Amino acid sequence: MPADIAFRSLAELARGLRAGEFTSRQLTQHYLDRIARANGKLHAYVDVYEASALAQADAADAQRRAGLPIGPLHGLPIALKDLCDIEGRIGTAGSQAWRDRRATVTATHVERLLSAGMILLGKLHMVEFAFGGWGTNPEMGAPWNPWDLATHRVPGGSSSGSGVAVGAGLAPAAIGSDTGGSVRIPAAFNGVVGLKTTFGRISLHGAFPLSSTLDTIGPLTRTTEDAALLFAAMAGPDPRDPGTEHRPPVTLPDFSRPDIRGMRIAMVAEKNLPASGVDAEVKAAWRNAAEVFRGLGATVEEREFPFDMDELTVRNGQLIAAEGYAIHRAYIEDPKLPIGQYVRARMLGGKGVTAADYIVAREHQRITAARFVEWMGGWDAYLAPGAPMPAIPVASVDEQVSPATMTRAGNYFGACGLSLPSGFSKAGLPLGIQLIGRPYDERALFRLGAGWESATDWHRRHPDLGALLG
Repeated sequence: MPADIAFRSLAELARGLRAGEFTSRQLTQHYLDRIARANGKLHAYVDVYEASALAQADAADAQRRAGLPIGPLHGLPIALKDLCDIEGRIGTAGSQAWRDRRATVTATHVERLLSAGMILLGKLHMVEFAFGGWGTNPEMGAPWNPWDLATHRVPGGSSSGSGVAVGAGLAPAAIGSDTGGSVRIPAAFNGVVGLKTTFGRISLHGAFPLSSTLDTIGPLTRTTEDAALLFAAMAGPDPRDPGTEHRPPVTLPDFSRPDIRGMRIAMVAEKNLPASGVDAEVKAAWRNAAEVFRGLGATVEEREFPFDMDELTVRNGQLIAAEGYAIHRAYIEDPKLPIGQYVRARMLGGKGVTAADYIVAREHQRITAARFVEWMGGWDAYLAPGAPMPAIPVASVDEQVSPATMTRAGNYFGACGLSLPSGFSKAGLPLGIQLIGRPYDERALFRLGAGWESATDWHRRHPDLGALLG
């Protein structure tokens, strides 16, 4: 197998399959071998589906040999955050207390990936019940950020294993969920692309919930094109999830000829950044991104943000806590269950939210989302830092503080967002930017992301895992 194959994009791997450079079985076995060698250290996978993955790969190869119609994702491997249920399979939602829980349904988005011919490598670790941004999990263990094999650094959460699996080349792509930044933060910390989809774009049926009004399903990938291909495969209405919208499919841009000339990007004014602060290296990468987009022909102008980032972070957290407590209230206070103390405390923060408080909070969200759409009139996206700092050591984490200060606003607005690799710190750790678009305007983000990747090569960098792989 080619030496670089683990870090090729889905689109590149698909071309290799079509050209006969390798088979689906060979490709799948390559990732399984990497998982076997590296997962003991990186701790990305909860469960690996070796036998069924190889059987799927054989079936994909047989279908290709038979000359039957196949789609752009056919025969390509993918991994799933462990809240994406598969009927009959263990689904922990990140909790040691649920280590024996078997799912009774298959998530709609998983059904659609299977229908597209994708091969399931396994399930990935996550923050317990998806409630946390650092990626820590005291009961099941935190995945290890692959960019520093000497120091255990945070992977970002809650889609921690998803970020590590793609960042380390243990899967070419992974599915995560984003309720307050849980796709975009791991993408930023691991140097990959992360798509936060508009609420209602992708069915939540069979995805174990944290917040019924904020949860979204989205991919972590090597490129924007890959994110768009997975989005197209998963999006669309689902009668089993009344929250999905009946909207026409998104027409994907021509990724072979990215063109963003004439697009308009609002750059959040620096004074509007969170009071808790943004690392100087992250700020520098963010400012540099504005220049790159200008060089590609986009209009980039600093605009005062008419919202308080810190307030939106708190309000988003209040909704998550209230809705999360409603889901887990029957057992979250049981001291006999092995539930992490900080996740338990966050859930219990929703216990005191009264019905009146909740109604007022939802109305504030509705009004704020409408104001956001009005503010975005005539603009394709706003540009902001992603995670406010590079990945810090797990030992330095303060669980009372969240790295979601730059991301939660996107969920509160019901918007879509794209996290893109934007450089490296002096210590060699990935940095990220995010583009937040109007609700249902993922296509604009795909255009901007493709343009960014045509002018930069950050998405092509990957960590050196020679010490693990030999």
